[in-house]
Amino acid sequence: MLVERPLRLLRAFYKGAIWRIRKKKKTIYLTFDDGPTPDITNRVLDILDSYNIKASFFCIGKNVKNNPAIYKDILSRGHVAGNHTHNHLKGFEWKDEKYIENVAEAAKHIKSNLFRPPYGRIQPSQLKALRKNYKVILWDLVTRDYNPKLSAKYILFNIKLLSRNGSVVVFHDSKKAEKNLFAVLPKAIKFWQEKGYEFSVL
Repeated sequence: MLVERPLRLLRAFYKGAIWRIRKKKKTIYLTFDDGPTPDITNRVLDILDSYNIKASFFCIGKNVKNNPAIYKDILSRGHVAGNHTHNHLKGFEWKDEKYIENVAEAAKHIKSNLFRPPYGRIQPSQLKALRKNYKVILWDLVTRDYNPKLSAKYILFNIKLLSRNGSVVVFHDSKKAEKNLFAVLPKAIKFWQEKGYEFSVL
C-alpha cells in the first residue's frame, strides 16, 4: 500500500479495522512491523527507552521463533506485541483457510489479541474471520521507511505534515528500513514531543 495516509474509501472497505484512535489528549500510537530483527529491534528499544516511550510491535511468527530473546526483551521493557502472520503473507494471494492457519501458527509464538495484515492487504472475508479473536490494526500513517527511493528528509516531512491526534504510525524494524528508520525515528519523536503529543500502546 503506497499511500502514506489511507483514503476514506479504503477505510470503509475494511469495516471493523482500527485505523486511528482519537483521544482528548494529543496521542500518537507508535508501531513497528516485521521484527524482531537482530541489532535493529534492539536499537529501536534503546531509543524508545531513552525517551521513556512505549510502542506496539507487530511481529512475524518465524522471526519470533528465530529470535525469542529479542521478543522477550520487547515485552519485558513494557511494550506490546501483535501478530503479523507467521510468514508475512499478503492476504490477497492466499485462500482464507491457509491465511488463517498462518496467523494461528504465528500465535503459537505471539500471545496477543492484536493483528496487523502484512502490506495492509487482507480480504474482507479474512478480516471478518480474524475479528472474532483479534483487534485488527491498520494505520493512519505509514512512513514507508523501507523504500530506498525515499530520503529521510522526505519521510520526516510527511510525518510532520500528516500525523495528527490519534494517528497509528508505522515504522519497520527490518534490515530494509534500517537507514531511514534510524535517521528519522529520533527526529520524529522530538517533533511530536515539541507539539505536545503523548505516546500510547494499542
